[in-house]
Amino acid sequence: MAKGNHLFDCYNPPDITFERGEGAYLYTDKGERYLDFIAGIAVNSLGHAPKDVTDAVTEQMGRVWHLSNMFKVPGQIELSKRYCDALPWADKVFFQNSGTESLELAMKTARRYQYGEGRPERVDIIGFGGAFHGRSFAAINAAGNPKYLEGFGPRLPGFINLPFGDHDALKEAVGPTTAAILVEPVQGEGGVRALPPECLRGLRELCDENDALLIYDEVQCGASRTGQLFAHQWVEGGEPDIMAVAKGVGGGFPLGAVIASEEAAKHMVPGTHGTTYGGNPLAMAAGMAVFDRISQPEFLEHVRDISNKFRQALAGLKDEFPDLIEDVRGKGLLIGLKMRVDGDNLKAKTIALNHKLMVGTAGNNVLRMAPPLVIGEVEVREAMETLRVVLREMSE
Repeated sequence: MAKGNHLFDCYNPPDITFERGEGAYLYTDKGERYLDFIAGIAVNSLGHAPKDVTDAVTEQMGRVWHLSNMFKVPGQIELSKRYCDALPWADKVFFQNSGTESLELAMKTARRYQYGEGRPERVDIIGFGGAFHGRSFAAINAAGNPKYLEGFGPRLPGFINLPFGDHDALKEAVGPTTAAILVEPVQGEGGVRALPPECLRGLRELCDENDALLIYDEVQCGASRTGQLFAHQWVEGGEPDIMAVAKGVGGGFPLGAVIASEEAAKHMVPGTHGTTYGGNPLAMAAGMAVFDRISQPEFLEHVRDISNKFRQALAGLKDEFPDLIEDVRGKGLLIGLKMRVDGDNLKAKTIALNHKLMVGTAGNNVLRMAPPLVIGEVEVREAMETLRVVLREMSE
């Protein structure tokens, strides 16, 4: 029997092969151009092949690629300082390769903190419905989505999942075994839902009152996607103890990190955690080049301005197609269209791709858009024209 595709059958990509990209556009091996409004699921924050990041990584490739953390990586010291200087509550950084790895360490840090403070019984991580924290065993148990848990054995102890927005259930759940509360300031996979400012402040107060740590998952909503360097910075008084980041911070190069306060990280001593590839010189070169762009005030102002224009245009689209679109959701350039009819998000995604617009989907029947942060009015107009065509086809 002849052998076919040797890859795991975990994905079912369309029969399109992209061979190069520039800015917000991708080009196939047949020369067709696609407008990318999903950016590798919020990863390509500066678009495809940004010259400054390409130059930084290329220059580093000519020097040293990999050392492991047996030896000092100067880029780690430089990039960690930049992040901690930008976040008043932050003191320590541990570099990883991905969002899932960052979430794993964030949760380990919280449990280790409680252990080090003489409270070893505090192991429970409290999360919320609709969350997505990655695909590792701990991550799928922290999120509690039955679809992702199915077939992977019994639920792991030490994880409590509560309904999204149920404040009474949360207050009742926090207790003497609680290590931390884990939440995304803006849920991506769960339907592009932003937590109200009072909720983030309330979580901070609840953790302070109960000796629990507050962990933010800003893997998708961080890296300037909302118009602040990190989404929680919109909310004064809602700072975390620990934050997991990835995706856009590397601009397409695999890079993640856990950022924590001195207090939260003080029990993570030699032997408690490690990584072979995390924080490698190539990732640090990419991370610094990305940070130097996305942290600039004028860059953040651009994200806020273009996202407002995009959101206003989508609101007009909702008024134009009220039978198809129920709501416009999200914050900054993490935007979702909540569709009225179940499955319409998948249908819209497929039709959009046929018209050479790349978008994504999320839970709760949402069409998800997370374009490169460098898009301008030209790209917004093009995307809107295509979305209008898509919705007209769906209306027929």
